[in-house]
Amino acid sequence: MRKTSVYLPEALKRQLTDLARRTHCSEAKLVRAAVEQLVSGEHADRRVGLDDRVPGRLVGVGVGPGAADLLTVRALRALRRADVVVAPCTDVAATGRAEAIVREAAPDVVVDRLVFAMDPDPAARRAAVAGASARLVELLDAGDEVAFITLGDPNLYSTFSSIAAGVAERRPSTPILTVPGVMAFQELAARSGTVLADDQQSFLVLPANEESTSASDGPLAAALGDRGCTVVVYKGGRQVAAVAERLRDAGRLDNSVLGELLGLPGERIAPVADVADRPASYLSAVIAPARSGV
Repeated sequence: MRKTSVYLPEALKRQLTDLARRTHCSEAKLVRAAVEQLVSGEHADRRVGLDDRVPGRLVGVGVGPGAADLLTVRALRALRRADVVVAPCTDVAATGRAEAIVREAAPDVVVDRLVFAMDPDPAARRAAVAGASARLVELLDAGDEVAFITLGDPNLYSTFSSIAAGVAERRPSTPILTVPGVMAFQELAARSGTVLADDQQSFLVLPANEESTSASDGPLAAALGDRGCTVVVYKGGRQVAAVAERLRDAGRLDNSVLGELLGLPGERIAPVADVADRPASYLSAVIAPARSGV
């Protein structure tokens, strides 16, 4: 390792000292991270148009399902470029899952918590979206580039789509960008050795709720009837028993797999047949693979 001296203007030195205090990282580590980002990311950033900070821009950043090493290089650049990184949470005193991933992958990034209650009541949910959107608009009006972190990908079953719509309604001129993230079903497929689909098969993702999973003639049963289609049942831990029943009815229980809290404490990967009699976390996915040659 070679030692290099860096001379900083007094104002920048004060900012560096403050950042080190807030992130509990050494100043040397922060400087090294900034140099690594500049050297490794300069050309790639230019290719995708992400090299410059844009005042007043909102960026939805997918941080993956749970494991810090699934956070993409592009996501890390977006987080370090942003003036403010915001994480949705249900309690300002608690570290949310998305924030925990960022803390592990990029301890130099400061995360601000934004209370956002995932209430099933439509009116309460609209109020929560309105409050969160209004707070983001305040930051954007101040000239900040704001990164909003979300589990998985911001464009699939994510709170970010609601938040982005709320911001756009209040501030139509806002540039909105998304950075894709790895989905839990992709990690589950990799970890369980499951092929999601080949060029002769189709692929379908369904949200797990009582309406889609409980009826013998509902959407899940209809999807499973096409044995050439891989079916992913998403965020349905509370519906495991009903999902297993639909899989059994379709003759697809034995080769289906469940993944729960992937990359997080309490992680579990198991055949659905082995866990059908017990509930799982909301952050669960089930893969029912297509049958080859069908």
